[in-house]
Amino acid sequence: MADDVTAVSLDPDSGERFQTLRRELGVTAFGINLITLQPRERGRIHAHERQEEVYVVLEGELTLGIEGEELGYAAGTAVRVPPAIRRQLVNRGPGRVVVLALGGAGEHGGRDGRAWEAWDEGGEGRPPQEVPLPGDLPA
Repeated sequence: MADDVTAVSLDPDSGERFQTLRRELGVTAFGINLITLQPRERGRIHAHERQEEVYVVLEGELTLGIEGEELGYAAGTAVRVPPAIRRQLVNRGPGRVVVLALGGAGEHGGRDGRAWEAWDEGGEGRPPQEVPLPGDLPA
């Protein structure tokens, strides 16, 4: 089971502006990329036919061009852009900007997860909202 779990290192110091993560992780349901913009760098103006995108700003301040209007987003912000809207990622600041970009098309399937209260609990599990959150780890 643990062999089915994949992980990659997010490397904003690689010198690559665009690090594709989907294939390395084996993700098939959505796209995921790490974007690193040095000061004054910018991405292409682009839009999608069906794919909406979420940009999670991990470092710096992202300037997001939306149909020619510029909006600023600080680290710790997640921003959704619907498919048909043209957008451009820009770094107007003095330091680098690091963004995790996620994109997907199609309808959300809703919660399909199952949950258990303990590792030794058997069975098929229950809907997550029916299982209480566990207590914190002891000090």
